[in-house]
Amino acid sequence: MSAALALIHNGTLTAGIGTLLYTATVTIAALTALLAPTPRRRRDARTVLTILLRNSKSNDTRKSDQ
Repeated sequence: MSAALALIHNGTLTAGIGTLLYTATVTIAALTALLAPTPRRRRDARTVLTILLRNSKSNDTRKSDQ
């Protein structure tokens, strides 16, 4: 197996990359919510942030209510 495939299959590396991508996505959405030129874009960015930053407890509560 090549070195690149070994790195891809390394769970720690994959988790780290996922964390970085998530953090970058949240940061870009937050900056857009603050700096977008139109109110609609700011509102849409806030909606994205709401989706990305949901509390895991609220997700568990919703599942148990169903």
